Amino acid sequence: MRVCLLGATGSIGSAVLRTLIGRGHEIVALARSYPSTTILRQAGATVLRGDLARPEDWVGRIAGVDAVVHMACDFDSPMAEIDRHLLDTLLSALARSGPKARFVYTGGCWLFGPTGGTSATEESRFAPLPAFAWMVPNLQRVLASPEVDGLVVHPGMVHGGDGGVFRRFARDAAEGRAVRVTGSEAVRWPLVHCDDLAELYALVLEHAIPGSSWLGVANDGVPVGRIARAIAGGKDPEVVSAGTMAAELGEWARGYAMDQCLSGAKARQQLGWAPRHTDPETDVLAFRP
Repeated sequence: MRVCLLGATGSIGSAVLRTLIGRGHEIVALARSYPSTTILRQAGATVLRGDLARPEDWVGRIAGVDAVVHMACDFDSPMAEIDRHLLDTLLSALARSGPKARFVYTGGCWLFGPTGGTSATEESRFAPLPAFAWMVPNLQRVLASPEVDGLVVHPGMVHGGDGGVFRRFARDAAEGRAVRVTGSEAVRWPLVHCDDLAELYALVLEHAIPGSSWLGVANDGVPVGRIARAIAGGKDPEVVSAGTMAAELGEWARGYAMDQCLSGAKARQQLGWAPRHTDPETDVLAFRP
């Protein structure tokens, strides 16, 4: 397939880029900066220069693609407005450009709210973190769109690669500070390694029935204190409030205190997804100072 990737240099996108190229797909990837352009070209992608916030400048150059995979999210920008404008422009352009394209949209585990010890599934109701509530109508629009064959992947908390969600833990440990966890050591995170998640994106792109959603979760719910201690060499973490993290990073960071369990069983059973990184405590040893 000829696939357009949005967000191909991020923690998720860079792994998806490698995986899709390895499976023989032709990749066109959006890049805003010259450093991103260099990275994408070295990886084997054809670069489409442009800004996610101005899709009207570049959508005409993706005519004829077989699929679009949207993984872009910049926590420091007005993503709600950017994403709505992107969908307005992109869905209309794809409808005019030829045969119906597949469109894989990225949601997230924080759209399902606190689950406690009960693992949420693709059928569970949304209870989104307010900072990301805008994603729900957008992903529903993609799934219902007559203009594309819409699909949604909901990643868990992504680790691996450059550290992903554990990058902050590793930085704290490397700089000699106590590793900070938000809310409680007992808060559970549904986890997935970026390489396993990339395999799921490929399977969804190639095989999933249009209109379907998929949870990318390899470990249903792991207490965050276990991961913090593994990175810190067994040292006690420092517990901080959700308000403290929100003041430091933005309102979206309240999600770090969300106690969740999610199940990736549907992808395993229906797509043959087989995550290889299922021992996160071993994986995070690479990030110890």
